[in-house]
Amino acid sequence: MLAGDLFKNCNEDIKDIDITGIAYDSRKVTAGNLFVCIKGYETDGHKFAASAAANGAAVIVAEDKIDVDVPVVYVENSRKAIAELAVEFYGHPADKLSLIGITGTNGKTTITYLVKSILEAAGKSVGVIGTNQNIIGDKLLLTKSTTPTTPNALELQQLFCEMVLHGAEYVVMEVSSHALDLDRVYGCHFSVGVFTNLTQDHLDFHKTMENYFHAKAKLFDISDRGVVNYDDEYGKRIADGNSGILKAGMGEGCDLSAENIKISSRGAQFDMIYKGERYPASIRIPGRFSVYNALCAAGAALELGIDIKDVLKGLADAPGVVGRVEVVPTDTDYTVIIDYAHTPDGLENVINCVKGFAEGRTITLFGCGGDRDATKRPIMGEIAGRLSDLSIITSDNPRTEDPEKIVREIEAGMKKTDGEYVLITDRREAIGYALGIAKKGDVIILAGKGQETYQIIGKEKFDFDERIEVYKHLKNK
Repeated sequence: MLAGDLFKNCNEDIKDIDITGIAYDSRKVTAGNLFVCIKGYETDGHKFAASAAANGAAVIVAEDKIDVDVPVVYVENSRKAIAELAVEFYGHPADKLSLIGITGTNGKTTITYLVKSILEAAGKSVGVIGTNQNIIGDKLLLTKSTTPTTPNALELQQLFCEMVLHGAEYVVMEVSSHALDLDRVYGCHFSVGVFTNLTQDHLDFHKTMENYFHAKAKLFDISDRGVVNYDDEYGKRIADGNSGILKAGMGEGCDLSAENIKISSRGAQFDMIYKGERYPASIRIPGRFSVYNALCAAGAALELGIDIKDVLKGLADAPGVVGRVEVVPTDTDYTVIIDYAHTPDGLENVINCVKGFAEGRTITLFGCGGDRDATKRPIMGEIAGRLSDLSIITSDNPRTEDPEKIVREIEAGMKKTDGEYVLITDRREAIGYALGIAKKGDVIILAGKGQETYQIIGKEKFDFDERIEVYKHLKNK
């Protein structure tokens, strides 16, 4: 593509330059690429402009003055610029798709898969972008590792383009608060935006809950219609401040609600109430919070015009989601569950869910991530101590923080309760301990890692799949 077609009102001296691709990592620049200098939190792309030029960049986009031997286009905001350039370079792929965006602290991943199942029940071709994977149908795209929940603007447009090529009609995607604040979805427009809830998380980035809320609420400025959990105080604020919002929940004033809820280890059954009609509904993921997720997913589909019969079939047919109240097959007389819960609300939800069906003790193994919001650590310790029969405080992804320090900060909250607990910083050892003391009817919750198959210690990523760790221990035992 010629630079003149990529940039609006570009200079005559660059308009005929052939742009072969776009990059923001100088190490990935190849001949003819456009390199965009992005200011990050650990480094600044402007420092690598010369390296990008040496690797063959034909044009460089920058915010600050740089000295290179290739043409430079200066912009006010390079994050917005790369989003606009990517949209243009890949031919506006999102215009050929119906986008459904899911935001909120907890439930985003599960809801994306529930919406996917509903749309497929209606015969639609659906792509998913989120924490676990990027897929269309059963085809995996741009394999996930430690990439963000919502891809950067460049990768996002690449994914949209690939999904169009594979025949997608709809794309259901998680939209994080970081993505909304950092313009990763700049230039995107959503058919439906969904808000799940807002509880404490990411305050290392947003600093206050109010900032966190305003970041999430931005989704509804770029959505035609919306669905919110109206039982959440922040959901109420979104609904009250926007038109065209469907209110889902179990309290008063909801357009879509649930009654007669029955929870078991196999899932949840309930009556879905919509437009004065009552419909029997079920999902394969246990927990009252899962019913909220189902209502949000159903609401999104209904706002898209999907028939209620397909909504109910899609919910019933949806398999469990990896790392979300995931039961590990162990052939033991106790149960092991893996869940991604890494926030106070998420941890409280999964423990309460398990206590609803556990015949024996609820044993909660968890930690907190390093280089992240430290204020939630004692809060999570207090929640686990108050609700669990036994808590095992251990490491999550300590990153560059001292794991022992993190564990002690969690313990400070635990000490506010009468809950029984042990400290075992090494997560592998902690899992072995939990399995070693488990008795008939107990349920062990391995919380925090979910779908992750690695552990980040320092700045290195090590293989660590909790499912494999469980199997190894049981085999050795």
